[in-house]
Parts: sequence; C-alpha cells; structure tokens
Amino acid sequence: MNKNDALIINLAPTGMIPVKEQTPHVPISPNEIIEQVHEAYELGITIVHLHARDDEGKPTYKANVYVKIMEGIRQHCPDLVLCVSLSGRNFPEVEKRAEPLQLKPDMASLTLSSLNFPKSASVNSPETILALLNRMKENGVNPELECFDSGMVNYSKYLIKKGLVQAPFYYNLLFGNVFNCQADLAYAGLMVKDLPENSYWSFAGIGNTQLPTNAWAISYGGGVRVGI
Repeated sequence: MNKNDALIINLAPTGMIPVKEQTPHVPISPNEIIEQVHEAYELGITIVHLHARDDEGKPTYKANVYVKIMEGIRQHCPDLVLCVSLSGRNFPEVEKRAEPLQLKPDMASLTLSSLNFPKSASVNSPETILALLNRMKENGVNPELECFDSGMVNYSKYLIKKGLVQAPFYYNLLFGNVFNCQADLAYAGLMVKDLPENSYWSFAGIGNTQLPTNAWAISYGGGVRVGI
C-alpha cells in the first residue's frame, strides 16, 4: 500500500497530565488502558502511544508496569504498532527513561530538544537524545520523532545526515503548546515542507486545538495523533 493511501491514527490514551479528578474517562491502570486501546483498535487506530502510571496514578518509567500493558494489548491487538513514551518531563535520567526499551516495543518517542510546558519542563539535552537513540538501536526500536517547532525538525535532519536515524522516518508534529509552534496552518505547512524524503507524519493539537489540527492533517494527506 502506498503510504499516502492509509490514514495513520496514533492514539495516546493516557498522557502525562490527566487524572481521574479531572476526567473519569482517562485510563490509568494497565487494565483500563488495555480495554480502551482494544476498543479504539476495533475502530481503526494504527499506533498506540503509551504512557504508564504507577499505583498512585503518577507517570512511571517502570518496565514492570509497561509489560502488563503491552502484553495485554498484543494479546487483543496483534498488529497494532506499540510506541512507548520516553518523556523527560518527570525523569531526566537516561537509565530511567530507557527502561521500557528492554520490552522491545515497535517504537519509542524521542523529543528532539528541551522545551517548557505550562507547569513543567521536558529536558532533552543533545547527550540524552543520542543516548536514547543508541538504546533504541540496541533494542531494535524505531524512534517516533516528536517535534514542537521547526528547530526540532532541523535537528532531526542533522541526525539523519549523521546516519543516526534511518528511513523511513515517522514524525509527530505537535501544535498548541504556549512555548512552541501554535496551531496555525502557516506553521504546520512550514514544518511539513521541511521534512526529509521518506517521511510519514501526523499532526497533534494540544487541548482544544486537537480537532482542527487533526482536520488539517487529514486534508493535507497526513496522519493524526488523538487522545486526551
């Protein structure tokens, strides 16, 4: 199938922030995540972007939590692409962030620069990015290239030129964070125009920008990232 013939639907069911007090619908426990992913799989998602939570509902990097989620999803959704989060918002240490890679997911997120969020920062130094890439290579895991602005796209091309990331490339282009590219077609078009050849890509809109951003992506021939 030509890559332009299929719509990539990347579901992030849990995220880093939502809790039950904000919305009862957010899946927190492994069983809740598995059930919601299975339901979405039946509706046609193609990738799941997983964030694990501990028994207190807080984000965790622990492989013993991720393995429960991944095993359950693979049982019910055998051809779904599994992507784990390696977010630096809560855990800056490479050893912690890389722990889920030992489970051999299909993909893992790689944010291509440090950035601020309204109440926290995601710290991604060049050394950390390179270390995570090396761990992915050791475990046969492909990077999900997360870009919040055009500078991150540019850095991805630098990594590609150095032979550290191989085609085909998959990008999540995220819009609407107050510190980065806003949900504006001008920014979106510039970022897509700047992507290298052999790239697949999806748009993600933060908060109430999600639906219009997804609509732009579909009309532009790309994929979407959805979820809370």
